[in-house]
Amino acid sequence: MNRSHSHTGTGVQHRSRLVIVLILTLVVLAVEAIAAWITGSLALLADAGHMLGDTAGLVMALAAMSIAQIGSRPESRRTFGYHRTEILAAALNGLVLLALSAWIAVHAIQRFGDSPEIDGPLMFIAGGIGLLANVIGLLLLRQGAQESLNVRGAYLEVLGDALGSVAVILAAALIWANGWYLADPIASLLIAAMIIPRAVSLLREVVDVLLEGTPRDVDLAELRNHIVGMDGVRDVHDLHVWAISSGLPVMSAHVVVEDDVTELDQAKAVLVRLRSCLAEHFDVDHSTFQLEPYGHADKETHLHH
Repeated sequence: MNRSHSHTGTGVQHRSRLVIVLILTLVVLAVEAIAAWITGSLALLADAGHMLGDTAGLVMALAAMSIAQIGSRPESRRTFGYHRTEILAAALNGLVLLALSAWIAVHAIQRFGDSPEIDGPLMFIAGGIGLLANVIGLLLLRQGAQESLNVRGAYLEVLGDALGSVAVILAAALIWANGWYLADPIASLLIAAMIIPRAVSLLREVVDVLLEGTPRDVDLAELRNHIVGMDGVRDVHDLHVWAISSGLPVMSAHVVVEDDVTELDQAKAVLVRLRSCLAEHFDVDHSTFQLEPYGHADKETHLHH
């Protein structure tokens, strides 16, 4: 299990670099979209669409940092604040990416029967600009990718953009050198194939969060063993771990204490040990424990083991 701290706030110090990469991505997106319209290249349009999805990812990473920095700002109707807005945005992003990849695939297949002429040199230049911007983005985010989950996600998105730009450049080179226009729809299908797994993965993570599933980097059995192994703890039940948003796990549990834990100070000591263990070993800072004596669980009829 991953024990590195991965809360959304850990990448705040990399905010300026993320903003620079976002600006670069927006500029290249505009360049490729305009070049796609001029040249007639579907591959350029597909790569621009790929960058559109990554732009949304960068915006969400920055938004997550902002939310983590200013706090959750709980309200009477939203006790966890607006952390889950990131998940709603991610769901929309995933659906848009799926629709975009399907549109690209359909139009690419249609071009196999009647591929239009494409301006290879201009397509090559636009792809080269995209690759250069992506390389700069990778260099800017390389260090932060080792320290922050959000920055790492942005780094991987830029890496995917770079691969898309390579596909565009190769297709443009074939069109420029040999007039082989089929290279454009083939590159388009390759880019669509790169978009689909990311969109599906994003939607899968969204579903996991909305269904309050156990985060993938939390080993529930190991967590249970840690709790039961604490001094003063006899057993644990009703153990639940879920996520409010990416990198924000929450835990609740009913902890059965030993018979000799009878004083308030002893109960406080058990709570301190439990919360320290959760924060240090499992990166769970928000935990709720209900301490109860042995035999109390037999009186509860709502247990979820």
